[in-house]
Amino acid sequence: MLSSVTRHLASRARLGARCFSDVSDRFEAAQTKLNTLTEDPGNMAKLKIYGLFKQANVGPCNIPKPGGFNFVAKAKFDAWKGLGDMSQDQAKEGYIAFVDELAGVAEEEAPPVAHGEVPGLDISSADGVTTIRLNRPEKFNALTWEMYRGIGEVLNAAAEDASCRVVVLTGTGKWYCAGNDLSNFTANMPAGGPTEMATNGQHVLNGFCDALIKFPKPLVAAVNGPAIGIPVTTLGLCDLVYCTDNATFKTPFVSLGQSPEGCSSYIFPRTFGFAKANEMLLTERQISAQEAYDGGLVTRVFSEDTFKGEVEKVVQHMAGLPPQSMMISKSLIRHEHIAKLLEVNKRECETLRDRWLSDECMSAITKFLSRKKK
Repeated sequence: MLSSVTRHLASRARLGARCFSDVSDRFEAAQTKLNTLTEDPGNMAKLKIYGLFKQANVGPCNIPKPGGFNFVAKAKFDAWKGLGDMSQDQAKEGYIAFVDELAGVAEEEAPPVAHGEVPGLDISSADGVTTIRLNRPEKFNALTWEMYRGIGEVLNAAAEDASCRVVVLTGTGKWYCAGNDLSNFTANMPAGGPTEMATNGQHVLNGFCDALIKFPKPLVAAVNGPAIGIPVTTLGLCDLVYCTDNATFKTPFVSLGQSPEGCSSYIFPRTFGFAKANEMLLTERQISAQEAYDGGLVTRVFSEDTFKGEVEKVVQHMAGLPPQSMMISKSLIRHEHIAKLLEVNKRECETLRDRWLSDECMSAITKFLSRKKK
C-alpha cells in the first residue's frame, strides 16, 4: 500500500476535483453505470432503484396510492412512499451507493489511496484504515501550511478510494498537536508581504476545514495528548473523538489577537452550551479530558496505557462494517449541517485574515515568539 506514496502529489488536482464533483453529476454517472449491468438485479432491487430515482428527481411521493389489482403500481408506490421526507440529495447519494453495490465495486479492484511525502506527516493505510499521523514531535506536532494542504489532499483522495473505509487523525509522541506553527506568519514572507501571506493562509485554512466538513466516510480523532488551538476546534468536525486521560484542550485565540476557527464559533456553543463555550473561546480556560467528555466534545476517554489498543479495536470494527451503509448513515446525520458549516468556515477564515493583518495580532505574535526565545 505504501508503494503508492510518490503518486499523490502529481495527482492531487485530479483527485481533488473528483472528490468535490457535484452530486448531480455522480447521479447521472450512476444511471449510466446501471445501464451497463449484465445481470438482472432482481425485483426487490429494481423497486429500490425506482423509489430512490423518483425521490431524487421529484421529492417525496406526491401521487395517490393505486387501487384495484395493479400490484406492480402498488409495489412502486410503496417503494417511493417508504422513503418519506428524505431529501433529493440524500436520495441521489443512496441511488449512487446502491448502484455501486450492484455493480460490484470491490475493494481489491479500486485504486489505493495515493499518499504524498509531506514533511511533518506520516501517512499509512492498512486493512481499510488510513492513518494521518502528525509527526513533528520536536515541535509538539504544530501544523505548517504544507501539513494543512497535505491532510486535505489525503482526505480528498481517501473520499474517492473504495479501499479506504475509515480515516484516523492522531499525533506522534506525547502531544496530539500544538496548533499553528507560528513561523507560518513570520518565515518565507511572500513578495506581496503580509497581505499576501494572510490571504494565502485564509485559503489554506478554508480548504483544510472544508475537506474535514465534506469528508463522506467516518473520521476518527485519536487525541494522544494535549491539544491547543485548531486541533481542538476541529474535533467537532470529526465523527468520533477518543482521547487519553492526560489530554488537555485549550483555545488561546484572544491572547494571540486572533479569533475562533474550525467552525468552533458555531459548534462549541451547541456542544458545551454558550456559557462553557465562552469560557473556552474567550477566557482561554484549559479543560481536562474528563471535562471534554462531560461536555460532549469527546466520545470516550482511555488510560494512556490502553489508549492505542482500545482505539484500534473501534477502528477495525468500523472498517469491517458495510461501507455504503456507513457513508449513507453519516450523510443522514450530517446532511442538515453541512451547508451551515461551510458558511461558518468561510466567515471564520475571512475574519482570521483580517485579524492576521491587524496591529493587535502582529504585536501579540511577535511578543509570543520573543518570549519563547528567552
